[in-house]
Amino acid sequence: MFEIHRKEINWGGRTLVLETGHIARQAAGAVMVTYGETSCLTAVTAAKTPRAGIDFFPLTVNYQERAYSAGKIPGGFFKREGRPGEAETLTCRLIDRPIRPLFVKGFKNETQVVCTVMSHDLENNPDITALVGTSAALTISGLPFMGPIGAARVGYIDGEYILNPTLEQLETSDLDLVVAGTRDAVLMVESEASELSEDIMLGAVMFGHEQMQVVIDAIIELAELAAKDPIELPEEEDHSELAAKIAELAEADLRAAYGETVKQVRVQQINSIKDRVKAELAPEDDQAAAGLVGDLLKNLEKTIVRGDIIKTGKRIDGRSLDTVRPVMAEVNILPRTHGSALFTRGETQATVITTLGTGDDEKFVDALTGTYKERFMLHYNFPPYSVGEVGRMMGTSRRETGHGKLAWRALHAVLPAHDEFPYTIRVVSEITESNGSSSMASVCGGSLALMDAGVPLKRPVSGIAMGLIKEGDDYAVLSDILGDEDHLGDMDFKVAGTSEGITSLQMDIKITGITREIMDVALKQAAAGRAHILDEMSKALSGARAEMSDHAPRIETIQINREKIREVIGTGGKVIREICEVTGAKVDIEDDGTIKVSSSDLSAIEAALKWIEGIVAEPEVGKIYQGKVVKTVDFGAFVNFLGSRDGLVHISELENHRVKQVTDIIKEGDIIKVKVLAVDDRGKVRLSRRAVDQETGEDLQGKPDEAE
Repeated sequence: MFEIHRKEINWGGRTLVLETGHIARQAAGAVMVTYGETSCLTAVTAAKTPRAGIDFFPLTVNYQERAYSAGKIPGGFFKREGRPGEAETLTCRLIDRPIRPLFVKGFKNETQVVCTVMSHDLENNPDITALVGTSAALTISGLPFMGPIGAARVGYIDGEYILNPTLEQLETSDLDLVVAGTRDAVLMVESEASELSEDIMLGAVMFGHEQMQVVIDAIIELAELAAKDPIELPEEEDHSELAAKIAELAEADLRAAYGETVKQVRVQQINSIKDRVKAELAPEDDQAAAGLVGDLLKNLEKTIVRGDIIKTGKRIDGRSLDTVRPVMAEVNILPRTHGSALFTRGETQATVITTLGTGDDEKFVDALTGTYKERFMLHYNFPPYSVGEVGRMMGTSRRETGHGKLAWRALHAVLPAHDEFPYTIRVVSEITESNGSSSMASVCGGSLALMDAGVPLKRPVSGIAMGLIKEGDDYAVLSDILGDEDHLGDMDFKVAGTSEGITSLQMDIKITGITREIMDVALKQAAAGRAHILDEMSKALSGARAEMSDHAPRIETIQINREKIREVIGTGGKVIREICEVTGAKVDIEDDGTIKVSSSDLSAIEAALKWIEGIVAEPEVGKIYQGKVVKTVDFGAFVNFLGSRDGLVHISELENHRVKQVTDIIKEGDIIKVKVLAVDDRGKVRLSRRAVDQETGEDLQGKPDEAE
């Protein structure tokens, strides 16, 4: 018999419930976490034996949102959930990053975490419940997980930190930060901020870490009731003799190779050394032996690189700890794009392009909270040639999605309001070279490309990636880390922002956590690096261009009375289609009466605006208009003016002399000038032709011509 265990706490003013033993009982560990009325089931399983021939931990995290959780039926033809969307992919990464470093080193059993959102109250974001559920499920599973961890979301409203703000509160918050960590240290941070200071950001991280402690306690209490016995791991073998042999064969050569400052040359030399050592110490057909030699070579590399940095303060390429590689920024590099930039920092390079569109180009997002439109998109592409390799080019990877979203968060905070700049904006970052943080290069290049396109950013944004080497109590914080420093180091800490504050912060840790002191040092060192990069960027462009590209669409906005929307659209859309077809402009009408007219041809915009203004304008008594005769009758003629407005010219108002027959003077299709004599209570308009000189448009009753 399975026994149900349940822990319940009050957390941030809402009830958090952890329950196991009721659902998914065949998984190694399964926990249903409910916060408010948002529920997420997390199930963890692992293979019984290690996966052979690999040098990494085969962990997979799947997070899936079910439409039924919010009482919805999925859209589309098949009416079922498809491949993970962007939000689900980002949450997978959010969960993976803090748990991966806590598995026992050397554990190679394939492990899978599956988080399923089963109920969503449209108030509490399910990513926190999924993180907490993952921690709890792993803790009770018996797998070699050195947790538990806790997680929390932090907002910042009116100068106060808010624990787990609701979706409604986040709309007015200056901060959206998710932090995860153990009892003693922080493991992961992901955030978007409205130009907040380093002190406020550090305070938010520490606030979240403090508030998650009650969750860690609850998971421990649940584990005391429901945890399975730990699985048995094979005893670690003593490879000290083999490690010494490898050091004898390779240490001197590896030190020399790491003294090479050009990445491709360095990589080639290191790979040659590794191949030579493997050929000498591992039989050709023995994958296990080759894997062991590879692991020990990696340990030797870490010892060389990390030890030298701690001892000498000098890095692989000879830089000091806080030196940023040479920066070169260029703009307007592509002739037909709306905005473009090339940002190069050392051996990392991003070619970034901005495209401006209209309301038709907005992205529709079908989320659990409802369908909404996104007017700013940032897409990041990482082709294999950027690191000098050959690779398969399939769909967008999780890594590309995550890096693109990080750059999106960094730039989103400085975009102009929609009513100030009513364009849809797409930024694409093509990573054309990589040895270091390409996401931060995307931020810098994206800022330049946006300004090159004429987007009036509040301020330019720069970004930098910080690293950490920690040996015992000694540590070194590195500015603008290389790929090897990221690979062999303990931290990847990315900070982006303007001269006024931070807009995005992301941190990943490969060790069991870092302290407040280290984070404080990293933030301050990053601020100096960001300022330096901003100075270098300003040499290319310091603000938005006054004029947009000739190839970019122009958008003009007018506001009309909501009661006139139907007249502009016409029956079955007839009028608006005619406006678009005749003028060549795009016309978008919103429910509040806002009309956006767009085209790359200014004359098309002017023609469409004049047409629309004619439709919605009210006739003024005494004013002269130009119109078209649409119908003649015995007693006069009906003239169409002001777009769809018709008025009657009585036969007595055609000429100053008596007219026997209307068609003797005018015929259907004639363009004539008329004067408004009166508008009655029912909106009927009386017009006069005889009061206007048809040649000059002069008011024959003494008033000047005011025709549009």
